[in-house]
Order: sequence, then structure tokens, then C-alpha cells
Amino acid sequence: MDRDMRTLPESLAIIGAGTMGHSIALSAAMAGFEVSIWGTNLQDIQRGKDGVAQKIGVLREYEVIRSDEQAAIKARIQFTTSLQECVRGASFIIEGIPEQLEMKQQMFRQLEALCPVDTILASNTSGLSPTAIAGLIEHPERTLVTHFWNPGHLIPLVEVIRGERTSDAAVDRAMALLDAMGKKPILVKKDILGSVGNRLQYALFREAQYIYEQGAASIEDIDKAVRYSIGRRLPVTGPFMTADMGGLDVFDAISSYLFPDLGTQQASLSAMRSFVDAGNYGQKNGKGFYDWSPEQSRKMNEARERELIEWLKKDLVEDGKEEK
Repeated sequence: MDRDMRTLPESLAIIGAGTMGHSIALSAAMAGFEVSIWGTNLQDIQRGKDGVAQKIGVLREYEVIRSDEQAAIKARIQFTTSLQECVRGASFIIEGIPEQLEMKQQMFRQLEALCPVDTILASNTSGLSPTAIAGLIEHPERTLVTHFWNPGHLIPLVEVIRGERTSDAAVDRAMALLDAMGKKPILVKKDILGSVGNRLQYALFREAQYIYEQGAASIEDIDKAVRYSIGRRLPVTGPFMTADMGGLDVFDAISSYLFPDLGTQQASLSAMRSFVDAGNYGQKNGKGFYDWSPEQSRKMNEARERELIEWLKKDLVEDGKEEK
């Protein structure tokens, strides 16, 4: 599944060795890129290395990559605690540090001081404004967001989000890079809160909470309603294509009477709020809408990873990238 190195459009550096940083790097390395990753300290780097090794092992187990590819993919990813060393020679940098605006702004200032003016500076933020992140640098035209979805090496979508001063050239280079990485990039033309994916995800989540608060269905049955209906169609058809295939006259008629009855709450509803106030955050500490034993966590994490890998294999076949 490797690409000819001469066809790769950018020299890539990743700022941050955490969950998203090392997953993005792995995705790039699988496509043939040499990647440099900056970590805050040796412990941070070791976690990143362990994460890469574990993910490569799973991909080999599910035959996404061959045994003879494992070492080469791992060798393309280099870690360092020196920011200057990490970005030396990089033409495209993806920042993946914690979701704190001031921290990202300061990192972009450091990167601007270290990099030529034609180096693209991208953030992997899932919600912060690209305009705000670039607010303290001299050349905001070369900045944008490339929002990878977790897990970054398995989810194909990447949202390319323009800031108010992002240049067309920066957008074009981002789209070309992501195409070369085998991703499915979309362009978000405006700097809107939540971009596209999260706005759709949270619209569904709000309505799920509202249905539960109305006493219309249990949490488990609401989840089943998604998994066994629209969830089965969504991998093939998004909302607009679904409407076309179902008939716009039908969707228009249903919208006219259903839209007024949908939830319009401006914050989390009471059940969600009660869990958070009680310190019950879901899988991360054992209780949320569901109870999360270690066994349940392992089971669901493996099930999700297995399903995502099967879809990745289908994507590789469709894109003609899988090597027999």
C-alpha cells in the first residue's frame, strides 16, 4: 500500500505525540510519508511509540498491512523532544497539542519563527477557530485547520477549515496532502463553530437526549434505533442523498410537521447534566449513560476498532491502494 516517494506532495511534521498526533503520523507513514513527531518529554514520546506499535500490530492482525511492511512503516516515524529538529525541512506542519486556545496561539508563534513563510501551519483542533488560532502570527494566510477524527488512522474524514485569511493555495495544498494520505477531505468554506461533522453529530445527540427526556424510549432503544436504521445507511448515503432517494416530496412533508416538534434546547438536558455534575463521565471513569466495567470497555473498544478496520479495508479496495 506504499506510494512512490516521488509523488508525495509535502514533507510532514506533527506537533504532539498524543492520541491524535501519533495516529495521524501512522496514517501518513502507511501512505509512504516520512514523518517527524514532537513530544513534550521522553515519557510522552514513549507513549506515542507504544501507541504506534500497538496500532500497527492490530492492523497486521486484520491484514490491512503485511508482516513485511510493519518495520518500514514504523521506521518512517521519527520522534524528538526538539521542536526545531522536528520542523526542520518540513513544508506542512500539523499541530495536535491540547485544546487550549492560548497554548495553540503560542505554539503557532513558535512555529512561525522556526519555519519559512511558505510552510503550511495546520491545527488538528476539533472545535477552536482557525482564525483565532492564527490571531498572533504575521502570516495567517498559510494557516488552517485539518480536523482528523479519532482514531485518526482509521477514520477517513478530515475537515479542512478555512480561517478568515486562509489563502486558496494553503487550502489546495492541504487537500492534496490529505488525498495523498488516502483520506477523504472535505472543505469547510467558513470558520463556523463545530464545522460540519460535529454540528451533525451534536444535532443527533441533542435529539437523542430530548427523546429520552420525554420518556418516549430508553437509552438502549434510542441507541438501537440509530444503529439498526439510519446507522446502516449512513456509510453509503448522507442526509442529502438519503432525501433524494427517499423522495424530496416525502421529506418535505415530514419536515413540515416534524421540525416544529424537534428539541431546541440550548444546553445539555437534565439527565446528561446530572451525570456530569456527579462526576460520571462515561467510559473514562466507569459510569455514564451506561455502566463501564473493564470488560465492557475492552469489548466495545475492540468492536468499534474491528468495524472501523473492516471499513478501512473496503476503502482501500475501492481506492485501488491495497496490495495483494
